[in-house]
Amino acid sequence: MKRSKFTEEQIIGILREQEAGGKIAELCRRHGIGSATFYA
Repeated sequence: MKRSKFTEEQIIGILREQEAGGKIAELCRRHGIGSATFYA
């Protein structure tokens, strides 16, 4: 199985940023992930 590029803490941080009102496209660009990856 492939290792994740991000730790669990980093993933939780990104999701919390989105919950706080961050735009998904901007978050994906800043963290270097694709929008499909974000929704997965």
